[in-house]
Amino acid sequence: MVAYQPPHTITPSIVNLIARISEEVGRLTVLADNSKELRLRRINRVRTIHGSLAIEGNNLSKEQITAILEGKRVVAPPREIQEVRNAIAAYDRFDDWSVKSEADLKEAHSVLMSGLIDEFGVYRRSGVGVIAGERVIHMAPPADRVPTLMQDLFAWLAATDDHPLIASSVFHCEFEFIHPFADGNGRMGRLWQTLILKGWNSLFADIPVESLVFEHQEEYYYALQQSTKKADSAPFIEFMLKMILDAVLSATPYDTPHDTPHVKALVEAVSGEMHRDELLSVLNLKDRKSFRELYLKPALEAGLVEMTIPDKPKSKNQRYRLTEKGKGLVYN
Repeated sequence: MVAYQPPHTITPSIVNLIARISEEVGRLTVLADNSKELRLRRINRVRTIHGSLAIEGNNLSKEQITAILEGKRVVAPPREIQEVRNAIAAYDRFDDWSVKSEADLKEAHSVLMSGLIDEFGVYRRSGVGVIAGERVIHMAPPADRVPTLMQDLFAWLAATDDHPLIASSVFHCEFEFIHPFADGNGRMGRLWQTLILKGWNSLFADIPVESLVFEHQEEYYYALQQSTKKADSAPFIEFMLKMILDAVLSATPYDTPHDTPHVKALVEAVSGEMHRDELLSVLNLKDRKSFRELYLKPALEAGLVEMTIPDKPKSKNQRYRLTEKGKGLVYN
């Protein structure tokens, strides 16, 4: 029997989210089996790396990350380029690592943080805290407790009967609480959760959960704070499951993004410059989340639709219009 049990309550909301995710993953697995690869597999990988590093302050665009992935020269701060190269190398090593191996976790940290910090691949030797702006939002346990806490966490992960969706979220939450490394804890926690999910279903190697977390960064930190405050991972589990569901919904396999009926419908609905609510009305949609994930984001990523205020994506005055590429599409 495992001595340590991370405290986590399974709420009705969590149960419902697991059911929805399982259903969508099942549907996606069937679709992917009939397709050569997941829709825009490379773009999903770029979205994952961009999301995880952007949370940590990396300013490289998706286009720059794509160029690095393709071996092209990019003019940018050397540290940010190194972060991207390390992340690419780490995600390429997924098949080499066991989620239950503490040694593999340290090796993954070495790959992610090599050339960025002095103490990579080893647990921290001093105190650390999580800082948001000028505010300290979490002080991690003392460094001398880290080895025991991590051994307990891995022992629990190896023995737990919890569904992987829950186990991965609990591990992620506990990992961030312990903050075992001097730096890189955020990206490591997210990477290891993805690795646990990949063990449940291999599709998660190419589902960009981290890009959704980046878009909801404040909620991510708030959920961590709430779980720490309540000594219960439930708030964080629920948050991560919502992000996972959104990511799965956005990962429908199609050869190109404008092949989807959702994107076709959106492109045909855009007339001039339109507010999101106008588009929802024209498309006869009520669920804003589904509209964002299935219609708007793929159209934006494909360069078919653009924002009128690109530097303020969440502006209440934001409108959307067709690009020249979008205007050039003709659907029969």
